[in-house]
Amino acid sequence: MENRNSFLQPRPFLLLTLSLIITIAAASVDGSDDGAFSRPPARNVLITPHARAESEPQQVHVSLAGEDHVRVTWITDDKHVSSVVEYGTTEAGPAGKYEATASGEHTKYRYFLYTSGTIHHVRIGPLKPNTVYFYRCGGIGPEFSFKTPPATLPIEFAVVGDLGQTEWTQSTLQHINGSDYDVFLLPGDLSYADSQQPLWDSFGRLVEPYASRRPWMVTEGNHEVESFPIIFPHGFKAYNARWLMPHTESGSSSNLYYSFDVASGLVHVIMLGSYTDFDSHSDQYTWLAADLAKIDRKATPWVVVLLHAPWYNTNEAHQGEGESMRSEMEELLYDNRVDVVFAGHVHAYERFTRVYDNKADPCGPVHVTIGDGGNREGLALRFKKEAVSAPLSLYREPSFGHGRLRIVDEKRAHWSWHRNNYSSSVVADEVWFNSLSASEECWPRKGGNGDGGGGLSARVGLDEL
Repeated sequence: MENRNSFLQPRPFLLLTLSLIITIAAASVDGSDDGAFSRPPARNVLITPHARAESEPQQVHVSLAGEDHVRVTWITDDKHVSSVVEYGTTEAGPAGKYEATASGEHTKYRYFLYTSGTIHHVRIGPLKPNTVYFYRCGGIGPEFSFKTPPATLPIEFAVVGDLGQTEWTQSTLQHINGSDYDVFLLPGDLSYADSQQPLWDSFGRLVEPYASRRPWMVTEGNHEVESFPIIFPHGFKAYNARWLMPHTESGSSSNLYYSFDVASGLVHVIMLGSYTDFDSHSDQYTWLAADLAKIDRKATPWVVVLLHAPWYNTNEAHQGEGESMRSEMEELLYDNRVDVVFAGHVHAYERFTRVYDNKADPCGPVHVTIGDGGNREGLALRFKKEAVSAPLSLYREPSFGHGRLRIVDEKRAHWSWHRNNYSSSVVADEVWFNSLSASEECWPRKGGNGDGGGGLSARVGLDEL
């Protein structure tokens, strides 16, 4: 049967064949410990075809959906497939039976002449922590499996932004998959479809081998907006339909910002929206203030925030684009002693010291820009000249790669950035830091719950803080 969207195919393929052929010259990198490293050129955009029957699931991914629950999302071309997930802790095989079954909902959307397949969302649980579950979507097709996060520390997050769907994206995902992790965090810019909806389908197929095995938690970037005056004035039509996150479970009225707990509430993760209202009178601001107010830092020693447009940035790209959001929301994060803020948008890696209001502050969060997943636009090569002597920016490098945040216990965490070095992944930057919940300096009240260890200690051979 002819693909109903076949008339749209030439356009994205034309775009993709005009992939950026940019030779990235070698340049010295402030903070890099590998002066011989030559930055690789951009790579081609990938198109991942649909190789299954119309009734079989494609673009399968899982996400956390409240305490002890996971949401399974997939797409079928056949609109008659039921939104049902069978699951259990033992492999069932082609004709086997599962321990449990859950039903959910389905939707679809139109974007100009494009009509999506049927998008299924099924919430399953309660689930045991740190357990492998086998599952089948819609009662047909291949069996998948995922592992739930642990109930205790340590826990490890893979963190990468501006992923896209290029050969570098594939390399990044393979490097991430080379070492186990518990939850995938993506601070915006997923498919780079940019209104060409078949690219959303291609992206979903590309990431399925990874996103079907571990929870993927994402927030939106500028490439997810896809607004159009009058017809689609509010944007995010594809993103909201395809990547349903636990906003309802966290008391948010919008899929563009939400929060969730892992490790039995020892870690609280907040996903903010850079491209929806965030001023002090906005719904997002009101929700964030209420969400932060609920946190008991004795029970939840770690608070992590993700957003797209960085609040601190010494790269020449996207200068000042996060400033209005910073001016509105930074004080909320500071007063609640958020430990670390991850951002994307700038296609490079940069790590800052603890900072607040443009000054080093031992009670402010560590800011990390990690917009280097492999997007088709290439790297943001130029940092501002004054960044060399900038006291806040500790490490910066325009290379593709990914990060890992391993929260070891209630007080200590290890962050590492892994540069894509062609076929290998090299740890180029790493740092140990302590939870601000353990800092008597940052919680100056009687009966403080910490050991004064809110400062950073780096082990990159370059900075000791």
